[in-house]
Amino acid sequence: MIITLTINPTIDHVISVDRLAFEDRAYINSTRESAGGRGINASSVIHSFAGATMAVLISGGEAGKRLEEHLKIDGLAFQVVPIENEIRTNLTITDRHGLTVNLNEKGPELSKVEVARVERAVKDLLDQASWLMVCGSIPPGVPPDFYGRLIAAARKKKVKTLLHADGESLRIGIEERPTVATPNQQEAERLLGRNLLTRTHYLEAAERIRTMGPESVVLSLGSRGAIGAFRDGLVEALPPRVDAVCPIGSGDALSAAYAWSMVKKKNCVESLRWGVAAGTASARLPGMNFATLQQTEEMLKQVEVRRAE
Repeated sequence: MIITLTINPTIDHVISVDRLAFEDRAYINSTRESAGGRGINASSVIHSFAGATMAVLISGGEAGKRLEEHLKIDGLAFQVVPIENEIRTNLTITDRHGLTVNLNEKGPELSKVEVARVERAVKDLLDQASWLMVCGSIPPGVPPDFYGRLIAAARKKKVKTLLHADGESLRIGIEERPTVATPNQQEAERLLGRNLLTRTHYLEAAERIRTMGPESVVLSLGSRGAIGAFRDGLVEALPPRVDAVCPIGSGDALSAAYAWSMVKKKNCVESLRWGVAAGTASARLPGMNFATLQQTEEMLKQVEVRRAE
């Protein structure tokens, strides 16, 4: 089973408009509310691929109740750690050209007792897990070494780990040697303190991050695919050119498909290909929706994988 942790879940409001333009009006075509957060998104993808997954998450307030209802309707297996404060609500506005604006709340303040309960809930599930995915931002009150502690605990249980985080959580987390880290370009830039502008920069960044602790690194580059830094070298996964309708969540689909593929005993290179296929196929869908297994398989045929020279 793949365990995912979302310690900062959200109610996602996704608004699709005709166009986004500075200092001009836009007309709303549709609105949608769903349960969100990187771990929840990953579990949704794995579940749709018929994989076994359990989403661990916090929940509090009226927004938390709505979140749980959405998860029940979606048929997702989940375990809630109740908290006193209300979970956050995020707003995404996207137009038909794929231009997107994200407005995210920081999240609720967690007490030390609540943080300890989340940690215990994850650790109690490790005996049932093959992979643990720790994903997304951490809310106020959660120490930056929290993900690192969980990665260390999973390693003791011989559970593989995927880290998808930002800032200090990413920096400290990779020092605990996760099985794979999956930063996107912006997260990698903040980690390394430099802009990544060229193919050479991407290749150097992926390998540099791997030397900082992870066994493998998958550097997500959006429409440019991804770079894999593995023990036996660097690999590029190049997707076909597609019309991106809503790219938000594509990185979550990539991480989820990578872990799912590894559970299926695929190697790192083939799993990278699956991840890019899932992310690219998801970006073609309106709103924050994720590609099905069939849609991902169709895209998989068009993803080119090559060794970096």
